Amino acid sequence: MLPVYDHIVIGVGSMGSSACYHLSKRGASVLGLEQFGICHERGAHGGETRIIRKAYFEHPDYIPLLERAYENWREIELVSNEKIYHETGIFYAGPKQHALLEQIKESARLYQIPLKGSFNGDHHAYRDQFTLPTDFEWMLEPFAGFLLTEKAIRSYVAAARKHNATIRENEKVLRWESNRDGVRVVTDKAEYQGKQLIFTAGPWSARLLNLPPEQLKITRQVLLWTRPLDPVPFSEQHFPCWLIVDHDKPGGYYGFPVHHWGSEQTAGGFKLAYHYPGDATDPEKVDRTIRTSDTDHLIDFQERFLPGTKGQVLATKTCLYSNSQDEHFVIDRLKGDLDRVTVAWGFSGHGFKFVSVVGEILADLSMFGKTDLPIGFLNADRFKK
Repeated sequence: MLPVYDHIVIGVGSMGSSACYHLSKRGASVLGLEQFGICHERGAHGGETRIIRKAYFEHPDYIPLLERAYENWREIELVSNEKIYHETGIFYAGPKQHALLEQIKESARLYQIPLKGSFNGDHHAYRDQFTLPTDFEWMLEPFAGFLLTEKAIRSYVAAARKHNATIRENEKVLRWESNRDGVRVVTDKAEYQGKQLIFTAGPWSARLLNLPPEQLKITRQVLLWTRPLDPVPFSEQHFPCWLIVDHDKPGGYYGFPVHHWGSEQTAGGFKLAYHYPGDATDPEKVDRTIRTSDTDHLIDFQERFLPGTKGQVLATKTCLYSNSQDEHFVIDRLKGDLDRVTVAWGFSGHGFKFVSVVGEILADLSMFGKTDLPIGFLNADRFKK
């Protein structure tokens, strides 16, 4: 007879690793299933670093979740004895009265988030490291920075295993079902029984949950690392994370200071990318070849706004965005016949900073059917006509 787990988590990447930890530390029996190894570059978390910030232009309703996320990041750092969050601040810039900048100001006002900037007549040495057009304004959010993605995931998995969670790698889910007796999951290696099921499968959520194509669009994103001729002024001790929007161009360019944690190819590199959905793709058939058309606009941006960071190209990589219809997350417990199933998908390129709190939310929903954390605006029913 097969053992019955309290909770089965499908996808032990960003959100799944955190969910396994939060469930197992509460004493639940947990099985995590990951189709690849723990930490890989086929999904959304590849590329070593992600920005974390509070003055959220996407929607101010995220900010209470971010407050909790910061607390939970401190917790896993203590549990793992690893430094995951690096506080560098984040520098924003763009044309005066640009909608994104105005939304940052409004979020900061609503939640009393410290924000310096030219709109207040402030000056900061960071401003002098950027070449900005005369009609641009800038802002600095000091209590922001970056997270180390692989270190975070490995820390959560290790902590979950210490709490007796079973994590199985390189095991692909083929099918699943939920019924009045529980849940059944069949993989390419075994069959499992559980009481509750959690999906944190990132770009593979569409296939596993049979989502309509318009509800989850997977796009290919390109990351670039360069080695400045003089990296010291752009190191994390002297330079912030940053996000710059330009005239009549959707999305924005963003990047990270030089730091020396990373792969052999990227260590000591200055990382930048373009935050806007790229070409649609299938997660099983992603074109990982990097062409000049993928990087020319990134290098052109450097030349215009950060000429001191140009230099030898150290590495290029791809990652994936899992874009919901409105680019907001979906975190919910499914209703009706599927009331044993909790889902988290559609993080739309801005989800990693929430990993530490999403795991807690998923544990609440799977264990109790509800959470006290404010996620009403992220419900799955909002797309139904």
